[in-house]
Amino acid sequence: MQFEPALQHATLIRRYKRFLADVETPDGQLLTIHCPNTGAMTGCAEPGFTVWYSTSANLKRKYPHTWELSQTPQGDVIVVNTLRANQIAELAFINQQVDALQGYATIQREVKYGSENSRIDLLLSNHPHLANCYVEVKSVTLHDSGGGYFPDAVTVRGQKHIRELIAMVKAGHRAALLFVVGHSAINDVKPAAHIDPVYARLCIEARDLGVEILALNVVASPAGLMPGGSMDVII
Repeated sequence: MQFEPALQHATLIRRYKRFLADVETPDGQLLTIHCPNTGAMTGCAEPGFTVWYSTSANLKRKYPHTWELSQTPQGDVIVVNTLRANQIAELAFINQQVDALQGYATIQREVKYGSENSRIDLLLSNHPHLANCYVEVKSVTLHDSGGGYFPDAVTVRGQKHIRELIAMVKAGHRAALLFVVGHSAINDVKPAAHIDPVYARLCIEARDLGVEILALNVVASPAGLMPGGSMDVII
Protein backbone atom coordinates (compact mmCIF):
# COMPACT_ATOMS: atom_id res chain seq x y z
CA MET A 1 0.00 0.00 0.00
CA GLN A 2 1.81 3.08 -1.28
CA PHE A 3 1.00 6.63 -0.24
CA GLU A 4 -0.08 8.55 -3.32
CA PRO A 5 0.58 11.41 -3.49
CA ALA A 6 3.67 11.12 -1.33
CA LEU A 7 3.45 12.08 2.32
CA GLN A 8 4.88 15.36 3.50
CA HIS A 9 6.44 15.96 6.89
CA ALA A 10 6.17 18.61 9.57
CA THR A 11 6.85 19.07 13.27
CA LEU A 12 4.01 18.54 15.73
CA ILE A 13 3.07 21.55 17.80
CA ARG A 14 0.00 20.15 19.54
CA ARG A 15 -2.96 17.81 19.16
CA TYR A 16 -6.30 19.07 20.43
CA LYS A 17 -10.09 18.54 20.22
CA ARG A 18 -9.25 14.87 19.45
CA PHE A 19 -9.51 15.40 15.69
CA LEU A 20 -7.14 18.32 15.11
CA ALA A 21 -3.40 18.95 15.26
CA ASP A 22 -1.24 21.97 14.58
CA VAL A 23 2.06 21.38 12.80
CA GLU A 24 4.90 23.46 11.39
CA THR A 25 6.31 22.61 7.97
CA PRO A 26 10.05 22.77 7.19
CA ASP A 27 9.55 26.18 5.55
CA GLY A 28 7.86 27.58 8.66
CA GLN A 29 4.24 27.35 7.53
CA LEU A 30 1.68 26.56 10.24
CA LEU A 31 -1.01 24.05 9.30
CA THR A 32 -4.02 22.58 11.07
CA ILE A 33 -4.46 18.96 9.99
CA HIS A 34 -7.06 16.27 10.63
CA CYS A 35 -6.20 13.62 13.23
CA PRO A 36 -8.05 10.35 12.39
CA ASN A 37 -7.48 8.81 15.81
CA THR A 38 -9.95 9.12 18.69
CA GLY A 39 -7.76 7.36 21.25
CA ALA A 40 -5.53 8.80 23.92
CA MET A 41 -2.51 8.48 21.57
CA THR A 42 -0.20 8.11 24.56
CA GLY A 43 3.39 8.33 23.37
CA CYS A 44 2.31 9.02 19.78
CA ALA A 45 1.63 12.75 19.83
CA GLU A 46 4.39 14.48 21.76
CA PRO A 47 5.24 18.05 20.71
CA GLY A 48 8.37 17.95 18.57
CA PHE A 49 7.60 14.57 16.98
CA THR A 50 7.78 14.39 13.21
CA VAL A 51 4.35 14.15 11.59
CA TRP A 52 3.87 12.61 8.15
CA TYR A 53 0.63 13.73 6.53
CA SER A 54 -1.33 13.01 3.36
CA THR A 55 -3.18 15.61 1.28
CA SER A 56 -6.62 15.14 -0.22
CA ALA A 57 -7.56 16.46 -3.64
CA ASN A 58 -11.10 17.11 -2.36
CA LEU A 59 -11.43 20.89 -2.40
CA LYS A 60 -14.52 20.74 -0.15
CA ARG A 61 -12.57 19.47 2.84
CA LYS A 62 -12.07 22.05 5.56
CA TYR A 63 -8.83 20.33 6.58
CA PRO A 64 -7.31 18.75 3.45
CA HIS A 65 -4.32 17.24 5.27
CA THR A 66 -4.54 13.99 7.28
CA TRP A 67 -2.06 12.84 9.90
CA GLU A 68 -0.85 9.38 8.85
CA LEU A 69 2.35 8.62 10.79
CA SER A 70 4.36 9.85 13.74
CA GLN A 71 8.10 9.46 14.02
CA THR A 72 9.80 9.71 17.39
CA PRO A 73 13.21 11.29 17.98
CA GLN A 74 14.52 7.70 18.34
CA GLY A 75 13.29 6.89 14.82
CA ASP A 76 10.31 4.71 15.77
CA VAL A 77 7.46 4.93 13.24
CA ILE A 78 3.86 4.90 14.49
CA VAL A 79 0.72 4.49 12.37
CA VAL A 80 -1.57 7.20 13.73
CA ASN A 81 -4.39 6.81 11.21
CA THR A 82 -6.44 4.01 12.77
CA LEU A 83 -8.38 3.50 9.52
CA ARG A 84 -5.24 1.95 8.06
CA ALA A 85 -5.45 -1.06 10.41
CA ASN A 86 -8.47 -2.53 8.61
CA GLN A 87 -6.88 -1.90 5.22
CA ILE A 88 -3.69 -3.66 6.29
CA ALA A 89 -5.65 -6.58 7.74
CA GLU A 90 -7.68 -7.00 4.56
CA LEU A 91 -4.51 -6.92 2.45
CA ALA A 92 -2.94 -9.56 4.69
CA PHE A 93 -5.95 -11.84 4.21
CA ILE A 94 -5.96 -11.29 0.45
CA ASN A 95 -2.27 -12.22 0.37
CA GLN A 96 -2.84 -15.22 2.71
CA GLN A 97 -0.33 -13.76 5.22
CA VAL A 98 -2.26 -14.66 8.40
CA ASP A 99 -1.41 -18.33 8.86
CA ALA A 100 -4.26 -19.13 11.23
CA LEU A 101 -6.89 -17.73 8.86
CA GLN A 102 -5.85 -18.85 5.41
CA GLY A 103 -8.09 -20.42 2.78
CA TYR A 104 -11.09 -18.09 2.76
CA ALA A 105 -12.16 -17.04 -0.73
CA THR A 106 -14.42 -14.10 0.22
CA ILE A 107 -13.77 -11.06 2.39
CA GLN A 108 -16.57 -8.66 3.32
CA ARG A 109 -16.19 -5.38 5.21
CA GLU A 110 -18.47 -3.80 7.83
CA VAL A 111 -21.10 -6.54 7.93
CA LYS A 112 -23.94 -6.14 10.44
CA TYR A 113 -24.05 -8.93 13.02
CA GLY A 114 -24.68 -9.81 16.64
CA SER A 115 -27.29 -8.92 19.21
CA GLU A 116 -25.71 -5.60 20.23
CA ASN A 117 -26.12 -3.82 16.88
CA SER A 118 -22.52 -4.25 15.77
CA ARG A 119 -20.62 -4.32 12.49
CA ILE A 120 -17.77 -6.78 12.09
CA ASP A 121 -14.64 -5.32 10.52
CA LEU A 122 -14.03 -8.31 8.23
CA LEU A 123 -16.13 -11.39 7.56
CA LEU A 124 -14.22 -14.26 5.98
CA SER A 125 -16.31 -16.84 4.15
CA ASN A 126 -16.27 -19.55 1.48
CA HIS A 127 -13.61 -21.75 3.03
CA PRO A 128 -13.66 -25.32 1.67
CA HIS A 129 -13.64 -26.90 5.13
CA LEU A 130 -14.09 -24.29 7.87
CA ALA A 131 -16.91 -22.13 9.20
CA ASN A 132 -17.14 -18.43 8.44
CA CYS A 133 -14.84 -16.30 10.56
CA TYR A 134 -15.78 -12.96 12.12
CA VAL A 135 -12.66 -10.79 12.53
CA GLU A 136 -12.55 -7.73 14.77
CA VAL A 137 -9.51 -5.54 14.05
CA LYS A 138 -7.85 -3.32 16.66
CA SER A 139 -5.05 -0.82 16.05
CA VAL A 140 -2.24 -1.06 18.62
CA THR A 141 0.12 1.89 19.17
CA LEU A 142 0.52 2.07 22.96
CA HIS A 143 4.12 1.09 23.71
CA ASP A 144 6.01 0.46 26.94
CA SER A 145 9.43 -1.20 27.18
CA GLY A 146 9.02 -3.18 23.97
CA GLY A 147 5.49 -4.33 24.72
CA GLY A 148 2.30 -3.20 23.02
CA TYR A 149 -0.99 -2.70 24.83
CA PHE A 150 -4.63 -2.32 23.87
CA PRO A 151 -6.66 -0.30 24.62
CA ASP A 152 -5.03 3.03 25.48
CA ALA A 153 -8.23 4.19 27.24
CA VAL A 154 -11.29 2.45 28.66
CA THR A 155 -13.33 1.18 25.71
CA VAL A 156 -16.94 0.21 26.31
CA ARG A 157 -17.27 -0.28 22.54
CA GLY A 158 -14.31 -2.65 22.52
CA GLN A 159 -15.85 -4.65 25.38
CA LYS A 160 -19.02 -5.02 23.33
CA HIS A 161 -17.03 -6.28 20.36
CA ILE A 162 -15.49 -9.09 22.41
CA ARG A 163 -18.90 -10.13 23.73
CA GLU A 164 -20.13 -10.30 20.13
CA LEU A 165 -17.16 -12.48 19.11
CA ILE A 166 -17.87 -14.85 22.00
CA ALA A 167 -21.49 -15.11 20.86
CA MET A 168 -20.38 -15.98 17.32
CA VAL A 169 -18.23 -18.85 18.63
CA LYS A 170 -21.10 -20.14 20.74
CA ALA A 171 -23.28 -20.07 17.60
CA GLY A 172 -20.83 -22.33 15.76
CA HIS A 173 -18.83 -19.78 13.80
CA ARG A 174 -15.15 -18.91 14.01
CA ALA A 175 -14.23 -15.56 15.53
CA ALA A 176 -10.92 -13.76 15.81
CA LEU A 177 -9.62 -10.66 17.50
CA LEU A 178 -6.76 -9.31 15.38
CA PHE A 179 -4.42 -6.73 16.87
CA VAL A 180 -2.72 -4.77 14.06
CA VAL A 181 0.48 -3.38 15.54
CA GLY A 182 1.43 0.00 14.12
CA HIS A 183 4.46 0.89 16.25
CA SER A 184 7.90 -0.23 15.12
CA ALA A 185 9.22 -0.61 18.70
CA ILE A 186 6.53 -3.11 19.78
CA ASN A 187 7.57 -6.78 20.00
CA ASP A 188 4.43 -8.40 21.47
CA VAL A 189 0.90 -7.47 22.50
CA LYS A 190 -1.02 -7.66 25.79
CA PRO A 191 -4.50 -6.53 26.84
CA ALA A 192 -4.02 -3.35 28.88
CA ALA A 193 -5.35 -4.59 32.21
CA HIS A 194 -3.89 -1.53 33.93
CA ILE A 195 -6.08 0.71 31.76
CA ASP A 196 -9.24 -1.31 31.12
CA PRO A 197 -9.43 -4.37 33.42
CA VAL A 198 -12.88 -5.31 32.08
CA TYR A 199 -11.53 -5.52 28.54
CA ALA A 200 -8.59 -7.62 29.73
CA ARG A 201 -10.90 -10.05 31.56
CA LEU A 202 -13.08 -10.35 28.48
CA CYS A 203 -10.00 -11.22 26.41
CA ILE A 204 -9.24 -14.08 28.79
CA GLU A 205 -12.83 -15.29 28.66
CA ALA A 206 -12.88 -15.05 24.86
CA ARG A 207 -9.64 -17.01 24.51
CA ASP A 208 -10.90 -19.73 26.83
CA LEU A 209 -14.15 -20.06 24.86
CA GLY A 210 -12.42 -20.36 21.50
CA VAL A 211 -12.04 -16.86 20.09
CA GLU A 212 -8.72 -16.76 18.25
CA ILE A 213 -6.60 -13.85 19.44
CA LEU A 214 -3.90 -12.87 16.97
CA ALA A 215 -1.50 -10.04 16.21
CA LEU A 216 -0.02 -8.77 12.97
CA ASN A 217 2.87 -6.37 12.58
CA VAL A 218 2.77 -3.42 10.16
CA VAL A 219 5.88 -2.48 8.18
CA ALA A 220 5.46 1.30 8.04
CA SER A 221 7.44 4.09 6.41
CA PRO A 222 6.61 7.40 4.73
CA ALA A 223 6.65 5.47 1.44
CA GLY A 224 3.80 3.16 2.41
CA LEU A 225 2.42 0.40 4.63
CA MET A 226 2.64 -3.37 4.31
CA PRO A 227 1.47 -6.29 6.44
CA GLY A 228 4.38 -7.82 8.31
CA GLY A 229 4.56 -11.05 10.25
CA SER A 230 2.58 -12.55 13.08
CA MET A 231 3.35 -11.42 16.63
CA ASP A 232 2.84 -12.99 20.03
CA VAL A 233 -0.22 -12.08 22.08
CA ILE A 234 0.36 -12.55 25.80
CA ILE A 235 -2.80 -13.12 27.85
